[in-house]
Amino acid sequence: MLPFQLVIRNLSKSYGNLPVWDGLNLTLDSGHTYCLMGASGIGKTTLFRILLGLEQPESGSFSLEPSPGCGLTAVFQEDRLCEAFTPVDNVKLAAGNTLSRRQIAGELCRLLPRESLHRPVSTLSGGMKRRVAIARALLAPSCGILMDEPFTGLDEQTRHLVIHYVKEKANGRLLVVATHQEEDIEALGGILICPFPMKKM
Repeated sequence: MLPFQLVIRNLSKSYGNLPVWDGLNLTLDSGHTYCLMGASGIGKTTLFRILLGLEQPESGSFSLEPSPGCGLTAVFQEDRLCEAFTPVDNVKLAAGNTLSRRQIAGELCRLLPRESLHRPVSTLSGGMKRRVAIARALLAPSCGILMDEPFTGLDEQTRHLVIHYVKEKANGRLLVVATHQEEDIEALGGILICPFPMKKM
């Protein structure tokens, strides 16, 4: 993949009379990890939703320059898994034909017990579901990954395991992580950015 930038120009968003941010400008380079920090309600999730096309700003724009020919995947605060499907099935939905079921199972075994791979996601613990959601975003074809508080609910040992996996699988893509934990920034080797006005909704 050739280098590219995510360029955000003068983005503004509010909910009624409550401004989230005004005139946001950012330039983020592929191959780097950026960590967004700010108080809850400051606009981190809203920014991700706009970048994913789930919300529209009042003004401003964003683009991938030059276009890398692929889009963004995401880990939301909610896992957003198909509860009746297995972990392998959930990842396969996102990965499509880029990975076989056997390859997906091999990847998931790095994060989950093998016996859990072919059970409905509804039978898994919260931490296991979180790992499936993270693997799904990382294994789907994309040029960048947006992760909204991805390590919530993981114990310390699992957190370190998952962060190592995230760093490996990012593999030259753009990685943007919203977090409240300064230790996550250090563990990810991320660049801290605090672009939001300190104004809670």
